[in-house]
Amino acid sequence: MAYDLITMGRIGVDLYPLQTGVPLPQVTSFGKFLGGSASNVAVAAARLGRSTAVITRTGDDPFGTYLHEALRGFGVDDRYVTPVPGLQTPITFCEVFPPDDFPLYFYRRPKAPDLEIDAHELDLDAIRAAGIFWITGTGLSEEPSRTATLAALAHRAKAGTTVFDLDWRPMFWTDPDAARPFYAEALKHTTVAVGNLDEVEVATGVREPRAAAQALLDAGVELAVVKQGPKGVLAVNSKGESAEVPPLPVNVLNGLGAGDAFGGSLCHGLLAGWDLEKTMRHANAAGAIVASRLECSSAMPTVDEIEAAVEAGAVL
Repeated sequence: MAYDLITMGRIGVDLYPLQTGVPLPQVTSFGKFLGGSASNVAVAAARLGRSTAVITRTGDDPFGTYLHEALRGFGVDDRYVTPVPGLQTPITFCEVFPPDDFPLYFYRRPKAPDLEIDAHELDLDAIRAAGIFWITGTGLSEEPSRTATLAALAHRAKAGTTVFDLDWRPMFWTDPDAARPFYAEALKHTTVAVGNLDEVEVATGVREPRAAAQALLDAGVELAVVKQGPKGVLAVNSKGESAEVPPLPVNVLNGLGAGDAFGGSLCHGLLAGWDLEKTMRHANAAGAIVASRLECSSAMPTVDEIEAAVEAGAVL
């Protein structure tokens, strides 16, 4: 069977405080959720009815068991999720200070298992056959994940739609200044690039949105999606078409995970063959809905919820 979407990258356990506006030293209770951008994107697309799988690795521990159970519960195929003996499943804490301050604290040392993805263990035929293959910048940050990611891209050879989530996390790189050549190599093999202003600047050296979008197109992609924060999202393709969509009004509770919901809905729209504006409006709405909720993976919206938000022009 060919999946609609295969993602490759991070997985972990999110421990989010159940009190908002409270710093971590004073938090008394937490909720436990599946996390990690690539895994969340697979969950978001599955919630929209797509067949999805994720390629990643966990610790050989109870939190790893929890993540398998959570993926299956969300309808994501976990056959490509394997344990790494001797490493612990990553944990991420956050603080929740609405509307725009959500500090993240990653516990991924001495090394996160998802960076131990090995090229020799990949199901390259499944990767090539998927409707969309999604990789992330974090997967390029260390070996053997870097080689595995580039090998998967080379084997796929732009079959179908291949998305590069620029996913810039400088704390994951031993030398952040060394990232750009690896980003450039990945861009040669991808058809869609998605990132915010910081991420497109890392990938291209350009920060102005339209110039950055053009730089991504010049690097080899067919569609560049630039998230502009309060200014919304800009999408430009190699045909010269563009769409610039403002964000939906929303009462933000937790902005974390909004980008993953955006990604899942983006994949849904690309698979459905929607035009640029419709795809961006629905992706924006998906992200806004998750921003109005505390959690990430379990907060991913349904088709009906996204349609309602697009129709209303706001998250009610």
